[in-house]
Amino acid sequence: MFTEELKAFRRLGFRHVLLQVLNFASVIASGLMIWKGMGLITNTESPIVVVLSGSMEPAFYRGDLLFLTNPPNERYHTGDITVYKIPGADIPIVHRVMETHDVSSPVKISGLDLKVPGEQLILTKGDNNHIDDIDLYQGLDWLERKHIVGKVRGFLPYVGYVTIAMNDFPQLKYALLGLLGLLALIQRE
Repeated sequence: MFTEELKAFRRLGFRHVLLQVLNFASVIASGLMIWKGMGLITNTESPIVVVLSGSMEPAFYRGDLLFLTNPPNERYHTGDITVYKIPGADIPIVHRVMETHDVSSPVKISGLDLKVPGEQLILTKGDNNHIDDIDLYQGLDWLERKHIVGKVRGFLPYVGYVTIAMNDFPQLKYALLGLLGLLALIQRE
């Protein structure tokens, strides 16, 4: 099946293979730089996320790709769709803001640090869920600004299914990466 490609690969020589490896590495580095640049521009650690569950249906469905921003001076309002991450949980959660409270005087709330005036506390809920997210907060009563990854600004429907498929079937991910690496080495440019 790949006999001709393997023969061609053996004829290429060490310098050509090294050049292809460096080209492949530069493509990977460029992708990482673009990702980090987008993170800096949008002020979020993850400017693009994939919806992994049906908790936000009918607004967003599993596999939708969401674009986020997190402007530092912007307040969150009831109805905003946010992505948040709880300490100790690996997967960010996409839910709608149900309630916000602005702290007006210093107060100590269980599970949180001392709150000073001007800070905002947030309660969220999935559109397709029957109760709010307090049980998901792992001991917290409210979300703080530091838990918010970003506010949803746009989306592409179903584009994220590629990511879901690669997470559900790791063999597919390794096969695609192996194929890309092989193509980078065999390519004759």
